[in-house]
Amino acid sequence: MTSPPGTIELRELVLPASANHHGTLFAGLGLQWLAKAAFLAARSLAQREVVMAGVSGVDFLHPVPVGHQLLLRAWVSRVGRSSMTVCVTALADAPGAPQDQALQGVFEMVAVDASGRPTTIDCSYIPQETPT
Repeated sequence: MTSPPGTIELRELVLPASANHHGTLFAGLGLQWLAKAAFLAARSLAQREVVMAGVSGVDFLHPVPVGHQLLLRAWVSRVGRSSMTVCVTALADAPGAPQDQALQGVFEMVAVDASGRPTTIDCSYIPQETPT
């Protein structure tokens, strides 16, 4: 199944090497996983390389114990000339346990050319909503 441009899902497993001294996901690694999801969503929409320009906010809603998996969902919520806003959520679960939102973040990403300069995003291939 393919995702629409600007949306991605990926999974990460919280292993002991991913944990802090409390046996839960190390926050720095959680932030890295959110940033990776934002990057992949932005690059899929822009169809070119992107860089992170900023983080509007990150929330660690509850600890994620070792053995839980995170389902990260990212989508581009705004497209400018060269920039995009990407929202990311992370749902934690373990076998037999319900999914629970554990992390969320909002990232500002910028499409860049080969020399690393901001460049225009071609949105002509992105399906437009039609009024009903």
